[in-house]
Amino acid sequence: MKKLSIPALALAGLTTYDLFQKEHSILRTFPVVGHLRYAVESVGPELRQYIVTDNNTERPFNRDQRRWIYASAKLENNYFGFGTDNVIDGTDGYPIIKTRTFSDLPARPHTENAFLPSAKILGGPRGRRKAFRPTSVANISAMSYGSLSAPAIESLNEGARLAGALHNTGEGGLSSHHRQGGDLVYQIGTGYFGCRTPGGEFSLPALLETIADSPVRAIEIKLSQGAKPGLGGVLPAAKVTEEIARIRGIERGKDCVSPSRHTAFGDVDSLLDFVETIADATGLPVGIKSAVGHLRFWDDLADAMADGSRGVDFITIDGGDGGTGAAPLAFSDHVSHPLFTALPLVQRIFHERGIAENITWIAAGRTGLPDRALMAFALGADMVNVAREAMLSIGCIQAQRCHTGRCPTGVATQSTWLMRGVDPATKSGRTANYLTALRRDLLKLSDALAVAHPALATTDDIDVLRADGTFTTLTEAIGYEPGWGIPSEADRSEITRIMYSPA
Repeated sequence: MKKLSIPALALAGLTTYDLFQKEHSILRTFPVVGHLRYAVESVGPELRQYIVTDNNTERPFNRDQRRWIYASAKLENNYFGFGTDNVIDGTDGYPIIKTRTFSDLPARPHTENAFLPSAKILGGPRGRRKAFRPTSVANISAMSYGSLSAPAIESLNEGARLAGALHNTGEGGLSSHHRQGGDLVYQIGTGYFGCRTPGGEFSLPALLETIADSPVRAIEIKLSQGAKPGLGGVLPAAKVTEEIARIRGIERGKDCVSPSRHTAFGDVDSLLDFVETIADATGLPVGIKSAVGHLRFWDDLADAMADGSRGVDFITIDGGDGGTGAAPLAFSDHVSHPLFTALPLVQRIFHERGIAENITWIAAGRTGLPDRALMAFALGADMVNVAREAMLSIGCIQAQRCHTGRCPTGVATQSTWLMRGVDPATKSGRTANYLTALRRDLLKLSDALAVAHPALATTDDIDVLRADGTFTTLTEAIGYEPGWGIPSEADRSEITRIMYSPA
């Protein structure tokens, strides 16, 4: 009798195991062959992304959108030929940006870096000692070290430096990887990482020590995140390395789940006291980041700020269509309003109190594409924060493995082997190229609208198509009053002067 080969023995062993195991029904019924089902399922997103779907099907970013980001980041041709392949007629809610034939504005000076600063001075209305005008309207949103790998954070921070943009640290604290020269927005989350006592409470002395020798330009208090409002940040155990545990002050190898709410304040009154305490101690502009659900909080906040004695310098509205490293499906899909309904809901409240112009509004949630960014500006944003789009610029392929610690491109993992795929020397330039391309296309859209700056676009500049072939203006669809969603007359005049001044 001939001896069985090693492969044959292995196959026989696997067959026997499959027949007797009780965990997987398919394998008990279809031994060996059933493994193909799990193999195909494991690479399903990749198969759909590259083989099955058309240019506009994949979510959250379709193929055309990813191609624009990749080409922009690599300084390749990011134009598209032959015309749109979107279904425009009969698509309910399809936005149309309305070009103007003539303009009273002079020809725009050419700038290689697509110079596009904020139309507002961050912290200016409240007289913060370190108020400043951000030099880029497009900035990198909050993504913590831990959720992203060390070389990914380094690439983004160096890219922010090259593009003159701001880089939000995320709630995971300020690491050495954030110190590549890019200006920072330091985010304070419910876990108070980097500014906490050993027991996990907020510590102002610890905050001052953390930011003392760093290029932190503003502080953002994270109330909630669009993709998982009402939940604290989640860093799976697989991503909690020794370095991350030390930075955050947590135990290595265990899930890091931040509290769902803050302990340093518990209502609007104590929140504003917290904001003013930090602003007085640091001199920095201080703002909040939040998803939008029930509006009672926003009514109370606007009422408390109406007399001008206390207030936030900026508000980051994070849409429910924003990203996250890990969240329950129900939260990602159903909890909190998407950006383009959330931003108008809150804007209306602050405009009705007459104080919206005193706040810098930042929009987050798939705003890293020119058309969506312009929509955000028309609805009242002064700046946009980009996260997943910045990840795409450094190599993310939308594999949707962020929560597993096994990101194949090395962007959202702590695996030493996988993160080798991210070379900061190369990827940082791609981040800068992408941010520059986004600003450049925003300038082109502004020129088409005959406005000096995208923040001067209004809801009258956009029509919204209906499925029955009719349309309405965005103004009518949202219910804005004249003058809502744009900066003050003084800010409009100054940003117009800046945009047309010689370089």
